[in-house]
Amino acid sequence: MIIGVPKEVKPDEYRVAMLPVGVEELTRRGHAVVLERGAGVGSGLPDEAYEAVGAKLVDGPEQVFGEADLIVKVKEPQPEEWPLIRPGQTLFTYFHFAACRNLTEAMLERRATSLAYETLSDGSGRLPLLTPMSEVAGRMSVQEGAKYLEKPQMGRGILLGGVPGVAPAYITVLGGGVVGANAARIAAGFGASVSILDINMDRLRYLDDVMPANVTVLFSDRHTIRRQLERADLVIGAVLIPGAKAPMLVEEEDLKRMQPGSVICDVAIDQGGCIATSRPTSHAEPTYIVDDVVHYCVTNMPGAVGRTSTFALCNVTLPWVIQLAQRGVEESMRDLKPIAEAANTHDGAVTNRAVAETFGLEYDGRFEG
Repeated sequence: MIIGVPKEVKPDEYRVAMLPVGVEELTRRGHAVVLERGAGVGSGLPDEAYEAVGAKLVDGPEQVFGEADLIVKVKEPQPEEWPLIRPGQTLFTYFHFAACRNLTEAMLERRATSLAYETLSDGSGRLPLLTPMSEVAGRMSVQEGAKYLEKPQMGRGILLGGVPGVAPAYITVLGGGVVGANAARIAAGFGASVSILDINMDRLRYLDDVMPANVTVLFSDRHTIRRQLERADLVIGAVLIPGAKAPMLVEEEDLKRMQPGSVICDVAIDQGGCIATSRPTSHAEPTYIVDDVVHYCVTNMPGAVGRTSTFALCNVTLPWVIQLAQRGVEESMRDLKPIAEAANTHDGAVTNRAVAETFGLEYDGRFEG
């Protein structure tokens, strides 16, 4: 099989979808890897490192998409990449279809097989290809929140951990999954007062057992969320429904309960966001203000720490790339349940129920079972 690795073109995206060791593992199994020149530079991985282990380096994405059977990426195909996708070609990347109908329709029109990292499940409800980036984004949410709470960034001018005699910041984390748990741990380490909200009591009991004393767990409902907004200096949106649009937990009128200069970091923005006033932003222009509340809604947060994120992502994606190359895509979707769950579109049909329901499209359950 020919595997293609294009350079990411989303603004301020510095990750790459394959490490040199991945190229070596694939080529020694008899496969070919076509890599766009400069694809790894943002992660500190020079072209020479790839060439030394057998990658074929090409100039521009046209040759990568033109030659490869399987395209391995990090972020969803951007509009300028859509025309390059051939019918029947397979793309293995983050898609987050529920946040973008245009992307969904483009992949259906191109008759591409879209294998989404974020819906590949290990059979126990865990999402192993989403987890490392959720860990990064959860930790970054506190780092970014701390920065934008500073007065020059239009924040309240609050230090997360406070100082002796001055109370620390109060942080509300909406969602107790991987993002929320990582955010809470980092915030607690700074010395902030933290509350995690979730609707899963088993998860809350677990978090209550493992979190430090300055983290409180709360059952999430409308009244609790509103009370938390009144107290919070920083709100972190960390909810996820695999494959589906994020639930809207904070309505526009709720923002009036928040203190001027408080900060929202909506990590759920990749799936549409869980705050009514959230809209996608970039690393170049990461924030905007609504009702005196600073909003940070960058859609590719881990891209800013490209080296850490690339290694964390490739550690978990490479085994699946090898499976796809060795077995072939059709056999993998038929015989490997995690790959079947990763299939969001195939041959012009939507093969993920949550995506179909989000846009009112017909669902093709050929891989369900």
